[in-house]
Amino acid sequence: MTEAEAPTWQEQALHICAVRDASMATIKAELPDMSGDKHIARVIGVPRLRLTERDVHITESAAEDLVRQLAAGEVKAKEAALAFLRRAVVAHQLTNCIYELLHDRALGRAQELDDYLANNGKPIGPLHGLPISVKEHISVSGCENTAGFVGWAGRRKDEDASIVKILLDAGAVLYARTTEPQGLMAIETQSNITGVTVNPHNRALTCGGSSGGEAALLAFTARDTAQNQRPNKILGGSIRLPAAHCGLYGFKPSSGRLPLMGLEAYCIGSDTIAPSIGPLSPFLGGIKLFMDTVLMSEPWHNDPSLLPVPWASQAAHIHQQEKLPLVVGVMWTDGIVQPAPPIKRALLEVVDKLKSTPGVQVIDWQPFKQNEALEILKRLYSPEGGRAFMENLALSGEPILPLPAWTVRDQPGIEALDIKGLWYWTRKRDQFRYSYLKGTARLAPAPNMDVILCPAYPMPAPVHGTSRYWGYTSLWNLLDYPAITFPVTRVDREKDGQAPGYSPLNDSDRWCYDSYDVQKQKDAPVSLQLVARKSEDAELLQAAEKIQREIGLPFVDCLA
Repeated sequence: MTEAEAPTWQEQALHICAVRDASMATIKAELPDMSGDKHIARVIGVPRLRLTERDVHITESAAEDLVRQLAAGEVKAKEAALAFLRRAVVAHQLTNCIYELLHDRALGRAQELDDYLANNGKPIGPLHGLPISVKEHISVSGCENTAGFVGWAGRRKDEDASIVKILLDAGAVLYARTTEPQGLMAIETQSNITGVTVNPHNRALTCGGSSGGEAALLAFTARDTAQNQRPNKILGGSIRLPAAHCGLYGFKPSSGRLPLMGLEAYCIGSDTIAPSIGPLSPFLGGIKLFMDTVLMSEPWHNDPSLLPVPWASQAAHIHQQEKLPLVVGVMWTDGIVQPAPPIKRALLEVVDKLKSTPGVQVIDWQPFKQNEALEILKRLYSPEGGRAFMENLALSGEPILPLPAWTVRDQPGIEALDIKGLWYWTRKRDQFRYSYLKGTARLAPAPNMDVILCPAYPMPAPVHGTSRYWGYTSLWNLLDYPAITFPVTRVDREKDGQAPGYSPLNDSDRWCYDSYDVQKQKDAPVSLQLVARKSEDAELLQAAEKIQREIGLPFVDCLA
């Protein structure tokens, strides 16, 4: 084919979307017409009106409950797969969250599992028949991996990513692949391939990124535990921010806990920011089920990059036998961007409850060298100054979108580093990690601070095209600390208006202040973040579980 005959980037993108549409055609034909739903802003409850009562029951069952029903044969794996396929098609028509529906693959696998249960009288594994979804750039045998670049169209792998293999071996049924931003480099989800993915709580708002398609789909499947696996190294908050914006739980483990083989991205091989992958779920139990399942497989036997450390899921508390209080340090602000009123209110409400909770001690934790952290992050997220990103865009001629441009090229401080510059900023990273750990021990007003409670983002899900600041999440990527975001409440128009007397701290603070609008963001989920030290992943989830149980989180059901 000559250059003149080569398809344009628009034609390539249209072809990918045509494949996606074909993958959904059979299921879509079974569903009622949804053209009347297009004008609705808050669509979180629409699937309950468009699906059968049985499908709703299956897709809104808690993961642990659905696994038990599948293992007992009360729900057939094929029945569950069909229910989730239908709900995914409904979700996509409302939010544009699906990259590809794996209809035949899911039903074939589900039938195999039903036959196995019938013939053997027991489930094949701990996830027997459980439907799961993954982001597009996670390799699935025979499927395309674009990682958000039009020019990567046609790239395929002949085997599943390691994390997918583990889940399938445990009995999971892979039914969908979801959307992602251009090159994975934005905290919203928009690409020249699939367009914009929107938030089901309010379609005028972003679902976050880079795992926005997963978050939008999961918010619809409510009680599902679909798993999202992607390398957090690409952009801090790429699991946690979509989870926060869509009212879900999102967990970023420490690096070296879960396998990365088979994940595609343009900067795979760069370890300037420690990589990790992790799950999203509507419930904390889904996070625990995922971590239990993957680490029970002892993946370090097949991947030398992983720590050979079993998962401490049976421990009762971050402190054995709860002999010591759980010490929670509260970081009210990072000192760079002030949280918007609903985030402040959520923090106040959680802290107020924690202060009256036996076995919990609450202290204030001041932000520590946040400006320095951001300067390091800007250099190490894009150490070549965006050149590699632009080269991948040039493969098809597609234009760069505004938010990825800001992330990899246009943000003040980003520069193309030579080898000495890379060494310099990598050393600065290591020095910062050391000083932060020492500072935590030296400066905390109480010894043995266990976890830090803080915002995940300065505001609830923002209006499309305005998400620029990731300091509240990327800090923990720089430090390689585990972190989890969790829902607390919703935006309240009566309580969450801007307070008078605002004075901007800097340009980033002004940008976020101007981007918040209580009217436009009404009813959006309001989430917070909990963080622990490196490798204290199990302890962090135990602390999150204790806090959730003791104070009754979320205070408002964000998925209702």
